[in-house]
Amino acid sequence: MVVKVTGDKDWRPFVYGGLASCVAEFGTFPIDTTKTRLQVQGQKLDVSHAELKYKGMIDCLLKIWRQEGFGALYAGIWPAVLRQATYGTIKFGTYYSLKRIAVQQYGKETVTLNVVCAVTAGAVSSAIANPTDVLKVRMQVKGSHGNVGLVGCFKDVYMHEGISGLWKGVNPTAQRAAVIAAIELPVYDFCKSRLMSTFGDHVANHFISSFIASLGSAIASTPIDVVRTRLMNQRKFKHGMTSTHIYRGTIDCFIQTFKNEGFWAFYKGFIPAWFRMGPWNIIFFITYEQLKRLY
Repeated sequence: MVVKVTGDKDWRPFVYGGLASCVAEFGTFPIDTTKTRLQVQGQKLDVSHAELKYKGMIDCLLKIWRQEGFGALYAGIWPAVLRQATYGTIKFGTYYSLKRIAVQQYGKETVTLNVVCAVTAGAVSSAIANPTDVLKVRMQVKGSHGNVGLVGCFKDVYMHEGISGLWKGVNPTAQRAAVIAAIELPVYDFCKSRLMSTFGDHVANHFISSFIASLGSAIASTPIDVVRTRLMNQRKFKHGMTSTHIYRGTIDCFIQTFKNEGFWAFYKGFIPAWFRMGPWNIIFFITYEQLKRLY
């Protein structure tokens, strides 16, 4: 009986992480759509995005709603949910499992230990879930103009760009996830433990800790996120068709973006990125903590 309970506990972080990630994704997805649109606009070599259509997060949100309909704000939601069902499950489950094993091994929890566990969990989980991220970005950029659905988008990418098309931007995706996890998870755990004497293990503690964690991860990850989004959105066809292949890779994208648009181009979409990360983390961690209490 003891072995059975231990085994159940080993699986719980994976289940809780996946469920909480999906709930958070539904609640914040329109903000993520505005972030993606802002990040791809203004690329000097991409004629379709040469002019700045959106002035900021609110302007982008309202224009998408008015010109394309409310549904366009949720274009790409199903690959996003599928991504969270895989990425969120693996990331949070792996992090808390590795942390528990490390604590048992070394006797105490440290910031360094938490960062190592978080980086490992973030990089591995995001690399596995990369195809769903590509589909999400493509559907968000097209909005109501490319309403082909999850399966249709997958077929389009696979038929014209091959299997490699589904792994576009995998390097910056893994790097971004590692940076976010390295800051977000240890900072949350650190803040939560420090605020325990004031707020206890309650919603107020979870709210404040997750909000602080989201600000740090947004600042650190947005430049990589801009590069990742641009690489995922560009197309290079297999059969000589006209493509929108602008960047040769991660480094080239960094260089061209800086050369053509300046340093602040790396912080395009920062406001919606933070506005999304804040509520996303708040919804996630509160849901996660409540799931833990249920069982």
